[in-house]
This record gives sequence, structure tokens and C-alpha cells, in this order.
Amino acid sequence: IHGDDDQIVPIGASALLSSKLIKNAQLKVYKGAPHGLCSTHKDQVNADLLSFLSA
Repeated sequence: IHGDDDQIVPIGASALLSSKLIKNAQLKVYKGAPHGLCSTHKDQVNADLLSFLSA
């Protein structure tokens, strides 16, 4: 998971690259989300994590 408005660890320098290196990786990008998206977008992140873990 990564916010596309992360000013601390830009998505282009991290998640976009690492998701290509890991076989079968799934990258969930949160539009407009900052570095602390687990706090700012907690309801959406929690729902997505529960869905992923249930699959």
C-alpha cells in the first residue's frame, strides 16, 4: 500500500519499483494519500487489508 501524495517516501522511488521486483506483488495505491495513510485513511486501509487477508 502506498499513498500517491507521499512527500516523505515518494511512490516513484519506492512502491512502484519494489512491486516490480517481487513476484506476484500487488500494489494498492491510495489517491491523494500522504505518508501517514494508515492514520489519515484508516477506514479504507483496514477494509482493504481485511479483504486481502480474507482472499
